[in-house]
Amino acid sequence: MNVTETKSEGLSREFRVSIPKGELAAKLSAKINEMQPKMNMKGFRPGKVPTAHIKKMYGKSIMADLVNDLVQETSDAALAEKALRPASRPSIRLDSDQEKLINGEADLDYQLTLEVMPEFEPTDVSAISIERMVVDVPEDEIQESLKRIADGNKAYETKEGKAENGDAVVIDFVGSIDGEKFDGGAAEGHTLVIGSGRFIPGFEEQLIGASAGEDVNVNVSFPEDYQVDTLKGKAALFEVKVHEVKGPKDVEINDEFAKTLGLENLDSLKEAVKGQIAGELGFATRQQVKRVLLDALDERHAFDLPPLMVEAEFNQIWSQFDAEKKAGRLSDEDKEKSEDQLKEEYRKIAERRVRLGLVLAEIGRRADVQITNDELVRALRQEASRYPGQEKQVIEFYTKNQGAMAQLRAPIYEEKVVDYILGKATVTDKTVSREELMKEIGDE
Repeated sequence: MNVTETKSEGLSREFRVSIPKGELAAKLSAKINEMQPKMNMKGFRPGKVPTAHIKKMYGKSIMADLVNDLVQETSDAALAEKALRPASRPSIRLDSDQEKLINGEADLDYQLTLEVMPEFEPTDVSAISIERMVVDVPEDEIQESLKRIADGNKAYETKEGKAENGDAVVIDFVGSIDGEKFDGGAAEGHTLVIGSGRFIPGFEEQLIGASAGEDVNVNVSFPEDYQVDTLKGKAALFEVKVHEVKGPKDVEINDEFAKTLGLENLDSLKEAVKGQIAGELGFATRQQVKRVLLDALDERHAFDLPPLMVEAEFNQIWSQFDAEKKAGRLSDEDKEKSEDQLKEEYRKIAERRVRLGLVLAEIGRRADVQITNDELVRALRQEASRYPGQEKQVIEFYTKNQGAMAQLRAPIYEEKVVDYILGKATVTDKTVSREELMKEIGDE
């Protein structure tokens, strides 16, 4: 194999790789000799098919497979020989006459083009100083959460008189459109809390003032975006029989209430609520400190970026932007900008993402940050759990698809590198309010 560098500009490299036809012929003969004892062809005893006959019958297809294998093998060897780290998948252009090549009449010549990883010295992460926002869980927030839990587990008891907003009514109902009943429009003994918004707009409000034993005709129209096509925008009549009116019963937040939720006492319930709130705030704190850290890393690094990597990242961002635009979800700020302005801004974002990705990868490589098999298995199970009933197929897809598995590994690796840097950097905690923290992370 002969490897000649034909281009070296910035991060772009181009090589000419050549393998003599004699070497190809030798590999073809070796492959045929390997196959010959296993060949079983009509007119010959098993394993006794002459090599010349095998070459005549299958030589071209064997050579085609050899060429494919050799291109992969020799391109990897060429990169290893030059000690290059590709930034993306190399591009290969076969220059040989394919017919002559397959017939063993030409050398294997191809052009190998690639972008290499930039060489740079990562910053000393122990010299980084950043501020981390933390929030102490306020007692009033715990009390608010307890009240929401109590409201969500509110009990009702039979009352005399007319139904009011917030009361529960036990009803039978039958719905019809133009005198014709429709599927799903009837129920018996249904409990409905007035004001809960569970029924179509206008239904619940017409039950206010009804008493037990009363019949009420409810006239409503289905919304234009209703999930059942045949009912969209249709006017309907519901004949409702009110069996019982129940008023809400105040729930006392005490040990007994905690036990109804499966906890030992009120203190246990408070600790559980506090832990949940702390977890939510901790996640927000992680977003904030990670963003500050990435800003610090971005400020400390400037080097040439592989153009193909930037272009791929930009195309992904622009595709997401285009989808948001078509869905009418653009911010007012973006609506006022021209496409050229937006592309310039998003290209800078793409460059930042690529730069930070390379910085984190290099810091992680030098620190020998590794992903354990247990971590990968947990991530795979978590991803599979998003598709109930299809978990097995999802796991099989990832285990057989290296690209998909790499996408699963990437965020795990990034978080581990971030943890490594935070462990080396000087991180000062600053206690702030929930509002200050949420304002800081914005739409992250």
